[in-house]
This record gives sequence, C-alpha cells and structure tokens, in this order.
Amino acid sequence: MSILEAVIVAIIEGLTEFLPVSSTGHMIIASSLLGVAENDFTKVFEVSIQLGAILAVVLVYWRKFFQFNNPIFYAKLIAGVVPALLAGLFFNDAIEALLGSELVVAIALLLGGFILLYIDRLFPQPVHSDLLATETTRSELIEADEQLTFKKAFVVGCWQLLAMIPGVSRSASSIIGGMQQKLSRNFAAEFSFFLAVPTMVAATGYSLFLKDWGTEEAKGFELILASQQNIIAFVVGNMVAFVVALLAIRFFISYLKKYGFRIFGIYRIIVGTILIVLYWMGLLG
Repeated sequence: MSILEAVIVAIIEGLTEFLPVSSTGHMIIASSLLGVAENDFTKVFEVSIQLGAILAVVLVYWRKFFQFNNPIFYAKLIAGVVPALLAGLFFNDAIEALLGSELVVAIALLLGGFILLYIDRLFPQPVHSDLLATETTRSELIEADEQLTFKKAFVVGCWQLLAMIPGVSRSASSIIGGMQQKLSRNFAAEFSFFLAVPTMVAATGYSLFLKDWGTEEAKGFELILASQQNIIAFVVGNMVAFVVALLAIRFFISYLKKYGFRIFGIYRIIVGTILIVLYWMGLLG
C-alpha cells in the first residue's frame, strides 16, 4: 500500500465511520478498486486507522469521557459494548469470511438505504427544535445518558451487532436501535459515538496484538513495523482519519437535527446499485 492509497482509504474511513453509510463497506470497495484488498497490511490498516477516528470522538466529547465522578456513564458503555465483544469472540471467523465479499457490501448498502428512507416515519421525531413529532413528543424522548437505563444501553448494543455484516453500518444500526429504544435522534447519534470508542478500541487492539495475519501468522503491529513505508502509512492514515472524522462528526449531528436520515438512504441506494452493476459486469471483486 502506497502513501497515496493510505490517504485515500483514511479519508474514506474518516468520512464514513460515523455516518450511517458503513465505513467498513466503503473501505472494502475502495481497497478492491485500488487493487490492494488482498494485502495483509491493508487489512490491518483498515482496522487500525480507527484509532484516529476514536480520538476524534474523544476530542469532541472530552467532557463526557473524562467525567470520572460519574462511573455510571462508563458502566452503561460497558453494558452497550458487551454484545459486540461476545460476538467478536465467538464469531470472528464467520465475520472475516463476510469481510471479503464486495457483493455482500453492495446488497447491504442497497437494503440499508431503503430502511433509512423510511426510518424517520417508523420513529417520528422532531427535525427542527420548535416542532413536535406526530407520535412521540419531546417529553417522552431520552435526551441524556442520565435517563438511559442499563437495559436500553444493552439493547442498543445488540442492535450494533448488525454492523458485523459489512455494508450495514455500525453507526446506522446503533442509531436505529437507540431510536427504537426511545432515544432522541440527536442523543441516539451521540450514544452511537460513545459506543464506538470501546468497540473500536477492542477491535483495533485485537487486530494489532492478538490476531495472526497471513500465512506467516504475523501480528498486526509486526506488519506495521515491517517497513518504513508501512509505518508512515499507519501514522499518516491515522492523522488523516482523525481530522476528517472530526469534521464529519460535527457535520452529522448538525445535519441530523435538521433533516433526518433520508439523504443517507438515497446515497446508499445509489452506491449499492452502482456496485451491484459493477459486480455483475465483472469489474468489482
């Protein structure tokens, strides 16, 4: 993987990690089109540059993450991340098999797009601060972590499991799960960001220090340290992912408050359709 290819993949990661469009799916497609998908370092890189995106979330919500006088907040995060940790532990091989399929990504993007088109109708909420939803009034919505129960946090974490299918989107599945549990659209997105930190830290740590990659069964950090180019790609990739994710988070929250999910549904349908056509023509995969 060249530095330019690393920057391209990192920009895609930063843009899509916290948007409901699937960062994993987009990176799989990008790596395939760039011709580096089968490289072991590329696979490690796609997971490890999540570190940059994680730091972006921590920076934006630093007051929340460093409120050590509120251990209940951390306990609720643990409750929400437990389902993903258990699923990753027991179904890692099955998940990896799906990660190599561009067709799975394309279909998941397409189907997920139709869901996002109608999600605001399924869970109607205000899109402007001065409007009330038709069925769920603002007083009934959960808008802060103090109102969130451990049970609801765990249920949202279970919804997050859908994102183990590449193309589904961790952000989309956890936000939809949050709205299904009566979280406001805004807080559902924020809690999705909060959940991302321990989830992605666990996934990155596993890929760097525990998982054996390739025929040589090298650890992820060993592949990164294998050459100066890999080290530079790793460092530059995380820096790019951090900056782009920082901008994406701020944009997403602002946009979501005003307009909801429809535009992301349309985007997914267009991209998913194009990818299926490319796959059918033999130009992808």
